[in-house]
Amino acid sequence: MNRHSLSILALAFASSIIAFAAEAAEVKNIVIVHGALADGSGWRKASDILVRRGFKVTVVQEPITSLADDIAATNRVLDLQDGPTLLVGHSYGGMVISEAGHNPVVTGLVYVAAFEPDKGESLLGLASSKPAGGMNIRETKDGKYLYIDPAAFAKDFAADLPKDEANFMARSQVFAAKEAFSARAGDPAWNTKPSWSIVATEDRSINPELERDMAKRAGSKVTEIKASHAVFASQPEKVADFIERAANTL
Repeated sequence: MNRHSLSILALAFASSIIAFAAEAAEVKNIVIVHGALADGSGWRKASDILVRRGFKVTVVQEPITSLADDIAATNRVLDLQDGPTLLVGHSYGGMVISEAGHNPVVTGLVYVAAFEPDKGESLLGLASSKPAGGMNIRETKDGKYLYIDPAAFAKDFAADLPKDEANFMARSQVFAAKEAFSARAGDPAWNTKPSWSIVATEDRSINPELERDMAKRAGSKVTEIKASHAVFASQPEKVADFIERAANTL
């Protein structure tokens, strides 16, 4: 074998080693997409736990003006990550991560009391297929956005949170464009990437049976936590534990 052939062989071997190392790289980046009718601040406790355990956590503050806008906002954050990333979505955030999860830095998806749509499905269509306990949803005066009546927020969204925390969430909620809830999903990333799902068994926003059905269809690894829809805030340790296990599995 001549020197040129040896050089080509050495280059190919080095490239394969680099590719293997990248594929086997430890997942230390976690990107969280909050749900509608909430904002990212509710993830503070779970985020702090994960940071103490050595993860770099970023929370996407998507505008919830349209599904496309929210996917774009998530991709902007994903493009800033410096290595393999676990993408986490709560509630409506599951609609977002199912498509943003195609970003090449994403190695897995975690759904937290979230929608796991298949192609062509909308949040409204999924939610109406198995209605939950009921939510006091209202429209803004212009008829374009939706929000939860603050007086009913604790009961409908965060029944297991202390009153002051539930009240803060009620008054910091991000109104959701109706367009975002009716938009149809594209091909889901869970078809090609591993996924995990938390079912909140006391959820009044998404029927827990619907959460179980979607997770089964997607082949997600499931854990169940006795909690409200705001499981990420009321049970941050358990949610952080589950996210960490998912990251360590990749």
